[in-house]
This record gives sequence, C-alpha cells and structure tokens, in this order.
Amino acid sequence: MTADPGQGEKGRIRQLPEAVANRIAAGEVVERPVAVVKELVENALDAGAGTVDIQFERGGKALIRVADNGFGMTSEEAVLALRRHATSKIRDVEDILRIGSFGFRGEALPSIASVSRFVLRTRPPGQAEGTEVRLGRDGQPEARSCGMSPGTEVAVENLFQSVPARRKFLKTERTESAHIVHLSRLLAVAHPEVGFSLTEDGHELFRSPACPDRRQRVREIFGRNRAEEMLPFTAKAEPFAMEGLLGRPGSGRSTRAEMITYVNRRPVSNRVLAYALIESYHRFLPRGRYPVAFLFLEIPPEQVDVNVHPGKREIRFRNEPAVRQAVMTALTGFLQATTEAQLGRASGEEAQRIPPSPPPAPAPAVVPSKPLPASPPPAKDPFPAAPREPRSLSSDSGERRADVPGGNKPWTFAGRLQERIGLFSAESGLVLLNPRAAQERVLLERISRESAGAAPERQALLMPPVLELPALEAGVLADQIDFFNDLGFEMEPFGRHAFRLRSAPAWLRYGDPEAMVRDLVGRLRDRGAGSGGGTPSTEVIARRAAMREARGGAPPRNAEEWEALANSLLACENPLLDARGRPTFIEIRNGEIARKLMLENLGELDPLEGLVGPEAPED
Repeated sequence: MTADPGQGEKGRIRQLPEAVANRIAAGEVVERPVAVVKELVENALDAGAGTVDIQFERGGKALIRVADNGFGMTSEEAVLALRRHATSKIRDVEDILRIGSFGFRGEALPSIASVSRFVLRTRPPGQAEGTEVRLGRDGQPEARSCGMSPGTEVAVENLFQSVPARRKFLKTERTESAHIVHLSRLLAVAHPEVGFSLTEDGHELFRSPACPDRRQRVREIFGRNRAEEMLPFTAKAEPFAMEGLLGRPGSGRSTRAEMITYVNRRPVSNRVLAYALIESYHRFLPRGRYPVAFLFLEIPPEQVDVNVHPGKREIRFRNEPAVRQAVMTALTGFLQATTEAQLGRASGEEAQRIPPSPPPAPAPAVVPSKPLPASPPPAKDPFPAAPREPRSLSSDSGERRADVPGGNKPWTFAGRLQERIGLFSAESGLVLLNPRAAQERVLLERISRESAGAAPERQALLMPPVLELPALEAGVLADQIDFFNDLGFEMEPFGRHAFRLRSAPAWLRYGDPEAMVRDLVGRLRDRGAGSGGGTPSTEVIARRAAMREARGGAPPRNAEEWEALANSLLACENPLLDARGRPTFIEIRNGEIARKLMLENLGELDPLEGLVGPEAPED
C-alpha cells in the first residue's frame, strides 16, 4: 500500500473519529423517530421495567422522552453506555448465538446521542442520588449528580439537528406520529405485565396499567370491537410454543396490515410466519381477504437469528420448514374447531363462549364475506343499459381484433348451466356468461362515470356510524378525506382517530358503507395512492368498490333479467373483462361446435339435419 502522492506523507487510509463513526452508525440504527422510541423502550424492558412512559412532540422530531422504573445504572455505567459497543446484554461471541434480550449491539445510545440533544438520567434503587449524562462540546460524555426516582429517563430533543440532510427525508409530523403510536401499541400488547402510557404533544393517547392477559390489553388500546372479534389461542409443538389472539373464521381484512407476528415477544416481519397465517386461513376466508391476528411464537434463542437487520425488524429461522409446519398445524386445528362451534356443533358453555360469526356458512370451508341484502333488487331491469348500442371492441393488445359475439345483435337467453352460468345464443355461436363478473364490469363503469362527475348522488345515512381507525389508517383517511367526499362519502373528523360517516354514494346499494371505507383506506395504506402520487386513483377506487358491491347483488332470476344484464354488459366500454381482469364471458363459435359434432356447417343446416347427420338414411 503506497501513500497518495498528492497528500505527501499522509496515507489514504486512516481511522475515523468516534463522532463521525457514531453518525454513520446512526444512519443504520436511527432511520426515523420511531426507531428511537423502539430502542429506548426495548432498553427499558431489558432493564426489568414495571412501567414505561413514552412522550413525544411534533412527530418525535422535537422531543422523545422514555421513562421507566427499571434497575437503573451507576454513574460509571451511565457514562460507559454512551460508548460504542458497550452493552450489558452479551459478553462473548457465543452469546450471539442465543440472544435472549431485545438489544445487544451497544450502538443505539451513542448513535442517537450523536444526532440530537441527548440527556440520560438514571438511578439504581440502592443509591441515594441519580446521575445525569450529557454530551459535551467535544462529543465526550459528561456526568453530574441529580435527584430522581429509581429507574432511567432518556430525553432526545431536536432529532437529526446535526444532520439536516437526513431531517429533510422525514415524512410529515402526522405520518411520523402514526408510526410511533403503532409501534407503542405493538410493544404494549407484547408485554401486558408492564404498564404503558403514551403522550403526544401533551395529550395522553392511552394509559394501560399491568393487565392479566393480552386480550384485556388489546381492549384498552385498540378498542372493544377489535378485542371481541378475536379469540385467545394457545398451542405447543416442541420445541415451539404459540399463543395470541386470532380473528374468527370469516372475519378478514383487505390488507395484511393487521397480521401482527412476534418471535420471543419481539414484533417482526417474517415471510415464513406470514405465509403460515395466510395458508392456515385460506379455507376460512374469501379469496383476497387476510386474517386479523396477534401471533406470538416462543422459540429457543439458538434456533433464531435476530442479527440480520440493523433495526432487528427481520429475523431468520434455523429450520424454517419446521416452524411453518408447526404454526400451520396448530392454527388449522384451532380454526376448524372454532368453525364447528360457530356452526352449532358445540354445546353448553363452549357454544355460548363462541358466538356465531355472521353470515352462517353451510360448511367450514365456505364462509361468505358479507350477509345477504335485506331486500332483493328490483325484478325489472336491475342493470339498465347505458344509452348507446352494443358494438365491436378490439382487444387490449391492439394486435388482434375480437368482435363481440353476435355483432350488433343482442344475445338471446337460452338457459342456465348449474344455475350459475347464463347460456346465450348469438349469431356467431354459444356464449357462457358469468353474472358476477358481468355485474362487476357494469358497476365498475357506472361508478367510474358517477365518481368523475362534479357532484355525485348521495344518500344520507339514518344513523351515521363513527369509524374508529388505527393510527396509520386514520392518517391516510385524514389526508384523503376530500377525495372520499368527492367520491360520494361525506365524512368529518370526530376525534383523534375517528370519523363520522354522514352519507354514502348512491351507487352503494347493497354494501356496508363503513366496511367499504375501511377496505378502501386499507388498500391505499397497503399499496399507495396510485400513479398520481398524493391523490388516489379513481380507477383503483372504482374497481375496489365494484368488486365489493357485486358481492351484494342477487343473480338474475329469469330470462328478462339475464338479457338485461347482457345488454348492459355489451354497452360497456370494455365488456371483455371484469374489475379484476377476469373474462366476463366465453364464446364457443359455430365452427367449433360443428367440428365437435362432425357437421359440415352448423349455420347452413336446419335443426333436424344437424341432429340426424348428413349421411343418415331417409325414412
């Protein structure tokens, strides 16, 4: 290795100052304010805290304060805690293979202190006074005595004040606040034996003392409705132990946002557990719906690697197939037993403890996603055609034109296949129509036209419901409330994370307006607003609404209703696909029918000749 000629005798490789190294590490450990809250709360839990109080201001940018009543630190330990790689969690390399604590790297406190105004106050129970530690101008810890109760308090002010470039990458205060609230709730649910409180800008968001079980903690933090729709779950499959709260069969969400998984009480994002949850529920939820769950997996520390991600959000199992199989077996058995109880096969106290989940299903594997409408749709022309004539359409690819069967002539209803598929005769052949898909397409285009109008028709709700949403979903709805009002949902804020729904769009005939809004907000949170950036895509909302509305409509009951549906479909801009991209109908052309029946030309033969055959002897 030679020196750089332009630098004289100074070499190109040198050790970075500790302050620079700490700021580099802060870029990995402290991505945003919620990461600071996570590290400080985990330190408090590792210290044996019985209560944890969290305060923050302006989304955590101005202030984050976490106080606990744990065992605290001596003056020497407090100063050493601000040195890189100083920790009480591990001692040698073997400890990394069986980590039983939340923290272990010894990077969080010095990294946080390097990008903020940092104050650490701590006192062990056996000492008469506490210690206050700050960073001096030279970046070195300075300690002095202070009075305080036993425990530890960490205050972080003006986060990223020394790194303005990183501060510019933070989201709005509302978004950063929502992430802190969400994480605080997850940590509180994982530790019901610890009292938690959360205060934002001087307003207490929740205070929950130590609870006897997690269901009580969920009730206090997430609300009674969330707690009542979930059932306690416990199972053992050596060497694993599972417990938590699971949503009832038939009760699902449009996104994965409420699938919460923990490993050794650490909230994690893991594809093995997510896959096991989804696969376990696939027989008990409609397609496209995801379960609600707080699933806790206890596993020997040596069989899981938590040293994968700097923020410890991701983990890795040593034996992934065994974990997946154990979780799926336990969940499937629990859901099967719960479904049988819901269908009335439980008796006595157990049947009273598990109320039926609406709507009832004829078999455990079939659970409808919503109840039937209170009154059937009008018998006459339930899907009126738009004011234009059916016409030929080209395929989306533009390379091959596909004429609508029958040209400009309407289809003639000929019967039903297994009571679910409509059979139509057309000039070009036989058409098999999927009524659900056709209804989705008609509704999609109708909703698109109405939502594009200046003032969509609304229907006032007799008893306006109040929507209570999680923090992140409430932030999404608050940001897009004008868009929802333009769509026909008249809403207004009704508390911190609540909204009053006063009216719904007129096209929402069979659906539940409250459930519709929750689905749309969940979709926006999970997949973003759309190609336009801040404003949601009207087409995306229309597709979601059409799919949900079509589930509530009754299928055609007679020839007139079948033909009315067919005419409405052929009048659409794109009658070939439904809202999900599936075909609305398939066509069996005359030529194909003739070949199957070994006929010359189906269109040139009369019915008797077609049945007898061209070479049959005459009577």
